[in-house]
Amino acid sequence: MFSFLDKENLYVGSKFSRWLVPPAALAIHMCIGMSYGLSVFWLPLSKAYSVSKGLPEAVKCAAGSGFFDQLTVTNCDWSITTLVTIFQCGIVFLGLSAALWGGWLERAGARKAGVVAAFCWGGGLLISAYGVHVHQFWIMFLGSGVIGGIGLGLGYISPVSTLIKWFPDRRGMATGMAIAGFGGGAMIGSPLAALLMKKFATATDVGVESTFIVMGIAYFIFMLIGAFSYRLPASDWKPAGWTPSAKQTSNAMITKGSVHVSKVWGIPQFWLVWVVLCMNVSAGIGVLAMASPMLQEVFAGNLIGAAGVKFNDLSKDQLTAIAGVAAGFAALISFSNIIGRFIWASSSDYLGRKVTYCIFFILGGILYFSAPSSAAALNLPLFVGAFCIILTMYGGGFATVPAYLADLFGTQMVGAIHGRLLTAWSTAGILGPIVITWMRDYQLGLGIPKAQVYNQTMYILVGMLAIGLVCNLLVTPVNRKFFMTESELSAEKKLAHEKGASARSSDETGLLRLIIMWAIVGIPLGWGAYRTYLSALKLFG
Repeated sequence: MFSFLDKENLYVGSKFSRWLVPPAALAIHMCIGMSYGLSVFWLPLSKAYSVSKGLPEAVKCAAGSGFFDQLTVTNCDWSITTLVTIFQCGIVFLGLSAALWGGWLERAGARKAGVVAAFCWGGGLLISAYGVHVHQFWIMFLGSGVIGGIGLGLGYISPVSTLIKWFPDRRGMATGMAIAGFGGGAMIGSPLAALLMKKFATATDVGVESTFIVMGIAYFIFMLIGAFSYRLPASDWKPAGWTPSAKQTSNAMITKGSVHVSKVWGIPQFWLVWVVLCMNVSAGIGVLAMASPMLQEVFAGNLIGAAGVKFNDLSKDQLTAIAGVAAGFAALISFSNIIGRFIWASSSDYLGRKVTYCIFFILGGILYFSAPSSAAALNLPLFVGAFCIILTMYGGGFATVPAYLADLFGTQMVGAIHGRLLTAWSTAGILGPIVITWMRDYQLGLGIPKAQVYNQTMYILVGMLAIGLVCNLLVTPVNRKFFMTESELSAEKKLAHEKGASARSSDETGLLRLIIMWAIVGIPLGWGAYRTYLSALKLFG
């Protein structure tokens, strides 16, 4: 009955255009990328109970009530600190699900994984809507944190090995195109959610429940379109007229064999790349989490022409004004995160993965080190420019790592290996924000002015990047003893239901089909970029 989901039915012939596969991957990544935009719901949700009762102020929970108390409380508003745990849980389950089910994905195929991801992510939002309706936080946590997190993991890794097989000549560019969609998810979803909440809000409803329902259904449909559009090339397929260059064939960092996923835990290079990704992500994700308050506290009145006015001395109207400007900064660095995923990953095809990461760590370290000086000089363009470049490298790190893994461990099980590596992201999702927020609170407790509380943090992030640089420099070609033998590789290909060139001969792609698929993902991305442009104008307006 469900044979159309089987991996065996995804193989197509030589007349199929490989350029139909990236928009399929983008369709899924643009949906699950809204995980980065969930923060748009925290403030409305922190007032949901009081608004439903027609009360003018938020109803705080009893003094001393913590996270576990708020899981089942029904007579007070959730704190933003509690709500943020939904995002943290989602990132943790992203890494866990990708690690646990990456091997299954390689054998079951990207379409089946994409469908499961659609049910988990879209369904998770619907479950969260019910949690809002009955004002039960544990239901929201289960929906968008646990179940949604599983959808994030499966959806994130579903296109990796597929795209690498379609683009052996441009591994970095291929994964960069898809993973750029994950960065674009918040760029599209955040303003869309804001518009929907505004439409659905009433005197007794903040509009989040209805927004969750609409977005959950829309994401489910959009992800199914992407999943059903996945196709696979024959196992011995290569682009017409392409042969690996002498540089590629002689490069010791690009293997010709394949490592089984079950062995990667014991390979030093896996753990070196794990630390490389963890340090790069920890440094960037902390900035993403605190971008808006950081800009407001550092530049304060200077953002709105009130030169020299400190943050604590701003009026309520001035605070509202600089919050609008800071939203432009957040939008700008989010856009930098997106374009960095494609530009850096594509560049790595020519520079090499190891060199690309060296650039991330060295240039990133210099920029972080310079941030306190540009802040002290109140040089807004220099400060904003530095963090925009940093965020391109943060996104570039995500997009480049699948190609790095394919170079080191081969392409046969790169999706599963990538899934295990994403536990580094789960770790960074907790480590990065904790470092920035803990250091901020610690220095505020010492009486340090808000404009200076981020200085020491920048130097800590430089140290993280230095650790990543050392680990990256230590990466060497994988020892041949870890690679599968010809018989083991043949058995794995059989388990993965791979087919040769004789499997299909038709499936010719028409130009209209290409245009439609790229329009499906291109129009939302264009709308999100336009909204980002409008927000960014406020920063220098």
